[in-house]
Amino acid sequence: MKAKNCLIFGGSGQIGRYLIRELTKNNYRVTVLTRNIHQKGYIIKTQSNAGYIDIIESNIFDEKKIRKCFENADICINLVGILFEKKRGNSFKNIHTLFPSLLAKLCSEYKLKQFIHLSALGINTATDSQYAKSKLEGEKNILKNFPLATILRPSIVYSVDDNFTTNFLTLLNRLPIFPLYYSGSTKFMPIHCSDLKDIIYYVIKNKIYSQIIECVGPEKISFKEILEKLLKSIDKKRILLPFPLLLAKLSAKFFELLPKPLLTQDQLRLLKYDNILSGKYKSNKDIGIPSIRFFDQEINKYSYMWKEGGEYSTEKYDLNKNI
Repeated sequence: MKAKNCLIFGGSGQIGRYLIRELTKNNYRVTVLTRNIHQKGYIIKTQSNAGYIDIIESNIFDEKKIRKCFENADICINLVGILFEKKRGNSFKNIHTLFPSLLAKLCSEYKLKQFIHLSALGINTATDSQYAKSKLEGEKNILKNFPLATILRPSIVYSVDDNFTTNFLTLLNRLPIFPLYYSGSTKFMPIHCSDLKDIIYYVIKNKIYSQIIECVGPEKISFKEILEKLLKSIDKKRILLPFPLLLAKLSAKFFELLPKPLLTQDQLRLLKYDNILSGKYKSNKDIGIPSIRFFDQEINKYSYMWKEGGEYSTEKYDLNKNI
């Protein structure tokens, strides 16, 4: 049987790397676009079976190069997304609205079999967030231009390669006091990257079309509980202090001055809303592929790097401690 060709945008991120391994292992040919082939090429190539992957250097605004990639594609997968806006065109509107719209039009023009787009959970309710608005507008444009598209809305995605648990582990390791925004009551359903990869592959393999699917982990936990689980995994005790909203807004404004802000004003607005199943759409469990990985069990597999003597620990291991 001829291998199907998958065209992946955002393939060098944590989800992309997991997915490339799964697809090439199962006889799918993969083409990945990356902005910097010298920086990302090695990372991408080492995830795949030899001979099953092509890497093309291009930015997402080069329509001529992108269009050429569609000539031999059967399936398009868009994993591109940003958590905060940067200069040089990396705005929510460009990344989350205009770019997915272009992909949907090209999927229709070149008669692709499938288009799978990664969106985000909770965007219907977070009406005052520019991130959520841009994601929602992108979804509308996709379904308008390519009605067969399947849109996946995951809650927080985590793994050893993420920028979520790893950043918090570093901060909790270093700071004696950690702020709780909105008293830490916001609820999430974190999904492990490997579970999300399984869902994407399941959608491809079972030819699921024209659906919005909410992708969540097996448990509902608050932001405070997430921090407590992370602290427990590295054997640390910290003061989790509720932050007044005015102070939170001022800190977010300050963080936005950093190249990689820890928190933005838009992210602070998002934290007001629970990131859980809406009940309006099917979930990954409803389509037959429930998540099987629990948050505390998975973070324990890599949090040792932040424990005493670990690679990212601030404490050196004392050899005489247990003698």
